[in-house]
This record gives sequence, C-alpha cells and structure tokens, in this order.
Amino acid sequence: MKKQNIAIVGAGLVGSLWAVYLAKKGHNVHVFDRRNDIRKVKIIQGKSINLALSDRGWKGLTGAGIENEIHKVALPMSGRLMHSVSGELTYQPYGKENQAIYSVSRGLLNQTLLKCADEFENVTLYFEHQCKDLDIKTNTLKFERADTGEKVEMSFDRIFGTDGAFSAVRARMQRMDRFDYSQEYLSHGYKELEIPPAADGSYQLDPLALHIWPRGEFMMIALPNPDKSFTCTLFLAFEGKHSFENLKTEEQVTEFFHSHFADAAALMPEMLQDFFTNPTSSLVMTKCNPWNVEDKICLMGDAAHAIVPFYGQGMNCGFEDCSVLNELIENIGDDWEKIFSEFTRLRKPAGDAILELALRNYIEMRDKTADKQFLLQKKIEAKFSSKHPTLWTPLYSQVTFSHIPYDQALKNGIRQDEIMKKVMDRPDIDTVWESDEIEQHILKLVQEN
Repeated sequence: MKKQNIAIVGAGLVGSLWAVYLAKKGHNVHVFDRRNDIRKVKIIQGKSINLALSDRGWKGLTGAGIENEIHKVALPMSGRLMHSVSGELTYQPYGKENQAIYSVSRGLLNQTLLKCADEFENVTLYFEHQCKDLDIKTNTLKFERADTGEKVEMSFDRIFGTDGAFSAVRARMQRMDRFDYSQEYLSHGYKELEIPPAADGSYQLDPLALHIWPRGEFMMIALPNPDKSFTCTLFLAFEGKHSFENLKTEEQVTEFFHSHFADAAALMPEMLQDFFTNPTSSLVMTKCNPWNVEDKICLMGDAAHAIVPFYGQGMNCGFEDCSVLNELIENIGDDWEKIFSEFTRLRKPAGDAILELALRNYIEMRDKTADKQFLLQKKIEAKFSSKHPTLWTPLYSQVTFSHIPYDQALKNGIRQDEIMKKVMDRPDIDTVWESDEIEQHILKLVQEN
C-alpha cells in the first residue's frame, strides 16, 4: 500500500486507537487535539467517567496489538446487580459463565492509547490545536494554537474526523450540498459521584458487578475502579418532579438520596460535596450521512454517530469502526474512495441501530430491571438459549458478546420480543416456565417466525 500523509482530528479514544492502526501500516500520521496532553493530567480514580469495554471494543484493541496494555487497567463485571428501594439485591448475569464486560476509566484508557500511539516514530501529536476550518478542495486543515494564538495550516492526503459529538470536521461537511445531519438531546442529564473504598481499603460493594438502582423515571449506576472505589452516575431529568432543578439545597439532595438510594448514600461520605462540585452534563445523540467526502475525509466514532451511554456501546462502536475500516483497507488496497464509501455503507445502518438500541436499553435499565416479569423473561430466554444456542442468542449477548452488525441485532431483537410477548402472556407462566411445554412452545414460535 502506498504511504499516505494522514491527519486525525481528535486525540480521544477512537483517534488514538486509529493512529496506532495507521502507524502500523507505515503511514505518516498527524494527530491534532484542541485539549492539553491528557497524559500530563493526573487521573483520579472514581472521579473520571467509567466505560464498559466489551467484545467489539476488545476486537478493536486486539487488531491494533495493544489489548494487553488495556487489560492492566480494566476490571471484569460478570453481571448487573439491581438495588431495590429497600436495599434488596437481585443479580442478573450478563451472558454465559465466562462472559463479562470490563469497567475502565475513560481518562486512563485515553492516556494508555496515546502512549501506545506515541511510541511510533511516524506518529506526531499536536495538542492545543483547535480546528477552525477545513478546505475540502485541497484537504487543508486550519488550526489555531491555544497556547500562542498562532494560525496553522497543513494539507493531507486523507483526513479522519474523530473529534467527538461536536466535531469541527463534521461541522464543515454540514455546509456541503446533500449532507444530512440531526441532533437531539435527552430530557435527562447525568452527574458523577463516588463511593470510596472502605476504611480497610476494600470495596464497599461487589466489584464483579455493574450496580443499578432502577427507579422508573431515573436511575443510578456504579462501576468499580482499581483503587477499590466506585464511580457512580446519576441519570435524572433536568426538569420535573424528580429532577436536577429540584435539587438545589443540601437538604433537598440529602432527602432525595435517602429516599431513593439509601443503601448507596450510606457509603458516600462526600456525596453532598460531589453533587455540588461535579458538573451536571447533558446527553446528546447525532446522526449524519454520508460519513465520507470522496476519498478525502472520513468520520469515525462520535463524530459520525454520537449515542447515549445506556448500552455501554459508544466506545465499543467507535473501536469497531477502527477494526471494520482496517479490514476494508486490507481487502480493498489503495482505492480510498471505495474504502470510504463502503465504510459509510456498512457502518451508517449500524450506527443508527445502536442509537436505537441504547435508547431502548435506558428504559430497560431504569424501569424493567426492577420488574419480576422482565427478570423471569430473561431467565426463560437464557434457559432456551443454553439448550438451543443456534436458534436463540439473547439480544444483550448479540450486542455485547458478538460481532453481529448492530442493525442485524436490532432486527433479531424485535423478532425475539414478539415471540417472548406471546410466551409471557400465558397466565401460568410463573409456574410452568421451566417445563418442556414452554420449550416446545418457543421452538414452534421460532420456526413460525
């Protein structure tokens, strides 16, 4: 393959990983970011947003040959542990006995990926370079340096926009003819909190689970950190009865947490300080089409498909972008226009589907994980799948523990929901769910559908 002079705008998770892929192919790679070098920032465990790394993400990391470095900072979670208002615990495994998702700090992961990219002589990193414009005809990027105010212009053979939900590269593409773009905010936002280690330095909750406090219109989750703390995330409406707008005083926050998350609040000595110090952040979803401009520019990660975090797939989808695009390059060769157009064709439907799946999973996490009939349905599905693995893979496993395209997984999930609705409609399902009769009933429905 002919050596290319390549720019990556955005040194976040996807941009850093993609730099490794391109560097290993021998290209000259220039990575730009408007922020300071995150490697110089001390990442405080429990204070950084945690992510759930699963099979699609691991495949992306393995393809770049850096999975061992990430395993050092990742913690396995084999299931979700639901906390009721009264403190009762209900465990639901994520998949089979040997399957888990992994809690990892976004900051630590980004630092590690940048370190891996910077080890290549053909990778140059530029920080405090804000992308101001892009001349699409000449593929010239225009930056302004935050430290000196200097204007910088550089031209490249290929440009990759990996600069997030508010991408400057995509913003320039939006001014093109026949470029579609949409943006939508959720009515809910989120705030990060912390459960510190116990006095003896141990975990205060089970570290092998993702903890969920489902409360209908809102919820809280907690993921473990290597320092024995947990990063908690409260998802709550901005306005309304239960909302951030009604949590303005220490008394209101204390009453809210002790009413809805009493067991967690008892483990959070800095709860009030965290609540009033840490920002309340919004949740945005974006769609666009196409993801490329001829053979010149290509969007990846959140720049192409920003989604809400409720399936834990935002990062995994971005890393899968890297592995899919890498495979296209290896299979197609030097025809970059074909590579980019095929990438858009394959990944655009997948990006739309995981956005829909993430929205659906928010409803599942905040409402249904506390519902006994929902949990029974998942047991029935798991039992049937274990006996008929070629006929039934639960939707969560398709999304999290497989490489089935997201759009195909969504179609499969809709079909499975239709089947399970008929099964769960039986008035005696609570008592006969383990019977051969139910198994045969599902088999018949599967064959009919």
